Amino acid sequence: MEKKPFVTLEQVQEMAQKYPTPFHLYDEKGIRENARRLKQAFAWNKGFKEYFAVKATPNPYLMQILKEEGIGVDCSSYTELYLSDKVGFKGHEIMFSSNVTPEEDFKLASDLDAIINFDDITHLKFYEKLAPFHETMCCRYNPGGNFSIHNQIMDTPNEAKYGMTKDQMKDAFKYMKAKGVKHFGIHAFLASNTITEEYYPKLARILFKLAVEMKRELGVHIAFINLSGGVGIPYKPEDKPNDIMVIGEGVRKAYEEILVPEGMDDLAIFTELGRFMLAPYGCLVTKAIHEKHIYREYIGVDACAANLMRPAIYGAYHHITVLGKEKEPRDHVYDVTGGLCENCDKFAVQRSLPKIDIGDYLVIHDTGAHGFSMGYNYNGKLRSAEVLLKEDGSTQLIRRAETKEDYFATLDLEHFPKQ
Repeated sequence: MEKKPFVTLEQVQEMAQKYPTPFHLYDEKGIRENARRLKQAFAWNKGFKEYFAVKATPNPYLMQILKEEGIGVDCSSYTELYLSDKVGFKGHEIMFSSNVTPEEDFKLASDLDAIINFDDITHLKFYEKLAPFHETMCCRYNPGGNFSIHNQIMDTPNEAKYGMTKDQMKDAFKYMKAKGVKHFGIHAFLASNTITEEYYPKLARILFKLAVEMKRELGVHIAFINLSGGVGIPYKPEDKPNDIMVIGEGVRKAYEEILVPEGMDDLAIFTELGRFMLAPYGCLVTKAIHEKHIYREYIGVDACAANLMRPAIYGAYHHITVLGKEKEPRDHVYDVTGGLCENCDKFAVQRSLPKIDIGDYLVIHDTGAHGFSMGYNYNGKLRSAEVLLKEDGSTQLIRRAETKEDYFATLDLEHFPKQ
C-alpha cells in the first residue's frame, strides 16, 4: 500500500532551489481542515476547547494558524509559555501541564493567567510560596493499574510518573478550595498514539465518574475535563485512521449518560492533541546522496536522526515515498540511513521501495509532530529548515536552517587560547 504525499516531485524540485534539503515541510490546508473537523466533532459541547500540545511542533507560524482556527495551547515549560505569549495566546487560551516543575515555570504560568494543571499534590505547597491560587485550576489524575480496551492493554498508568491517586486528588481539591479556587478541572493521559475510536470515550467515562464523585463528596464545581492527547494517527498505510466524528460522538454519549443526570451539563471538554493535529500534515524532505552494497543494500540520505529521532529511539515506522516513482513496483529492499555515527540512524530497515537513484527526493511521512521538535546536534549536525506550503501553493520559510555560527554561538571563546 502507498500513502499519498501532499507534495509532488515538481514542487519539491522547485523548493529545493530555495531551501536545500533536508527540510521539514508543513501543509497549511491540511492543518486548517483538520482543526475544523476536530471542532465539528465536539461542537455539541459549548465549552469545548482544543489546546494544541506545543511540545509537538513549537513553531510560531504553525501556532498562529491554529490560533486563527480557535485553538489554544498546551505548554509544559517556561520556553513554551514564553513562545505562546509572544504568538498572542492569552489567559485561559493557555493550559500549563508540567511535571517536576521549576519555580520560574510556575511563576510565569501564574503571571500569564494560564490554567495551571498540578501534576502532584506536593506541588501545591511548592506553588503557594511562589504565586497566588487562581479561581480556575486543575489536577492531573492517575488511576494506576493497566488501561485496557477489550482486554488489550493500551498502557500502564501504574508505571507512569504522571498524576495523583484518587485520594490525593480529593485532598488536593480540598486544599485548593480552601485557598480560594472556585472552578476545578480534571486531567488525565492514560495511553499514547491509540489507533482506536474507543480510547477517548472510555477515558471520558472514567473521568466523568470521578467528576461526579468529587462534586458529591467535596461540593466543588468541576468546570472542565481535559482528555489530554493520545488519539493517534495511522503511521502505516494499512492502519485504519481514527474517525474523529465517531470519537466525539462516543464522548457525547458518555457525557449524556453520566454528567447530565447530575446537573453537570455546564462542564466543558478540553483536549490536548499534538500528533493528531499536525503529524500527518508534515513531512521530512530529503535527498539520496549515497548507496552502499555490502551484506544489505543501503541508501544514504542527507537527513539523519538529528532531523527525525523517532525511528532511531523508538523503532517507529514512518512511511517513505520516492517522489516521481509512486507507481513503480516496490521491488528493492533497502535500509535507508542517515550519516550519524550510530547504527540506529535508520529511517527504514529492510524496507521494500522502488529502485532509488542518487539524487532522488524522498518524502518521509507524518513528521508534523515530534519531528523537528525532537532534533538535536549530535555529531555537530545542524538542524534543518522548516517550510510552510501555503494554501495558495506558495511556500514560506518559517525557520531557517542552522549554521555553524549557530552551533558555536553558546560557547564563550573570549579566553580560549589563540591559535
